[in-house]
Amino acid sequence: MSQIQKTKQQALSSHSHGDSELDHSAQKVKTSVLAVAVVLTLGFSVAEFVGGFLSNSLALIGDAGHMLTDSASLLFALVANWLSRSGADDHHSFGHARIEVLAAFINALAMFVVIGWVFYEALDRFTNPPAVSGGSVILIASIGLCVNIGVAWSLSRDRDNLNTRAALVHVLGDLLGSFAAIIAGTVIYFGGSTIIDPILSILIGCLVLHAAWGVLRDTIHILLDGVPQGMKYEDVGDAIAHVDGVKAVHDLHVWSMSPGQYSVTAHVTIDTYQHWPIILDEIRKTVKERFGIDHVTLQPEWIHDVDTTLGR
Repeated sequence: MSQIQKTKQQALSSHSHGDSELDHSAQKVKTSVLAVAVVLTLGFSVAEFVGGFLSNSLALIGDAGHMLTDSASLLFALVANWLSRSGADDHHSFGHARIEVLAAFINALAMFVVIGWVFYEALDRFTNPPAVSGGSVILIASIGLCVNIGVAWSLSRDRDNLNTRAALVHVLGDLLGSFAAIIAGTVIYFGGSTIIDPILSILIGCLVLHAAWGVLRDTIHILLDGVPQGMKYEDVGDAIAHVDGVKAVHDLHVWSMSPGQYSVTAHVTIDTYQHWPIILDEIRKTVKERFGIDHVTLQPEWIHDVDTTLGR
């Protein structure tokens, strides 16, 4: 791209006075938060696999596979956040913020696959319960619990970011899985039935599915350009229609470009074009203060003036 083309592109995507303050980039998260989470989960998944193999514990080996999947998801979240920080360019006029939403969507789908595998294994263990070394399970699962608590606490400090929330769901699944493994190991260690392991796995899986469904629902809503959560479409239209000088509002669209970044477009019928600058400024203030919508694009229509000009 030549320097002239770059300058032209920057002018087209830039925001001047009265435009949105958004730069169409994603909310920045601390890279160190996700990086540490990746290192801890990946490192412990390897240690847990070795421990499960040495103790002949299928429960620990299965959980190690779960954590390996989660570390890959966390790495995906880290890369997605880095890529989504790019603003608008000549190929992506709305920027790259939705890369994070897409990553969260894929992570949620992956969680459904993982839980499906857990349910399948749990049902098989009801009829073919494996021999488990209770003491080894307690020790390794306790270390895993501490690791997961640290990672979950780190990620929970940025719950406004949808991609981080998706990653947190995975870690919470590991945390609950470690806790369930400790309970199962304790029961088995004191002579209880190994059937406790699949029972707890199913219960924990149901809780994780509920959290994963929440992330999946939110990401689908954004990807389909749905009206932002907690905001009523009719209320936005009424607020614009009640601005002095506005006669009617139609072709109204309200959506989330990315989490926390909202946009509205509409056709607005007004008395006369001479009042449009004042009306536009008032509409911008209204939707910003009431709904947090910063990206406003409106098309004014003044039918009476057009008719007069045409001599009708």
